[in-house]
Amino acid sequence: MGKHAIRALIVEDNQDIMANLFTFLEGKGYELDCAYDGRQGLRLALSGGFDVVVLDVMLPGMDGVTLCRKLREEHGSSVPVLMLTAKDTEQDKISGLDGGADDYMVKPFSLRELDARLRALVRRTGGGGMMSDGVLQWEGVELNPATRGVTRDGRALKLSPTEFTILHALLRAAPAVVSRGELERELWGEDAPESNALRIHIHSLRRELDKPFGIPLIRTVPHVGYALIRKEEQNVQS
Repeated sequence: MGKHAIRALIVEDNQDIMANLFTFLEGKGYELDCAYDGRQGLRLALSGGFDVVVLDVMLPGMDGVTLCRKLREEHGSSVPVLMLTAKDTEQDKISGLDGGADDYMVKPFSLRELDARLRALVRRTGGGGMMSDGVLQWEGVELNPATRGVTRDGRALKLSPTEFTILHALLRAAPAVVSRGELERELWGEDAPESNALRIHIHSLRRELDKPFGIPLIRTVPHVGYALIRKEEQNVQS
């Protein structure tokens, strides 16, 4: 469990699922709070103090994607969010991740896998061994592991915890290539989701890091992984 119990907010309108989550996660030492609709979930999430949020997509009052987007875009919250969905289509997953979620699971799901995913999210965002000394810099990008701040050409970027972890790994290795396997292990340990999850997160990172500036820095190395390139190399961007 680490130095302290994980404090999780569960936003889920199905009372049976909620009861199962409470029974299992409290048995693992979690400290839990809950909400049964989106509006209450948003209020609780904004109250602070949670290490992670488990968020259902289909909620009364406000759906989970809207809730997550409000957390990120309107309130600047970086609390890790794992989204639960009953739909197993790529577009549903893209919508959730584009809304600011860091991970997702499709119902029905394994409680043991949920526990592992939540612990991985908390490890990535709680300063548990992933900090490095000093600010990392590359082609106008600056990443401060201590404050978790990221800028490009002096402009602050709004990255989800997962996007931050990916960029941190790419900056540490630049200009070397980081393989897909390495990134997946850093993000999810040995419990990586299906193969398109990393690609979706890379897409979201590019939208924030590259598209507003007109000069892409993230390069795809086909069948291998990803790397940060020099501005003068942008003509080889994949």
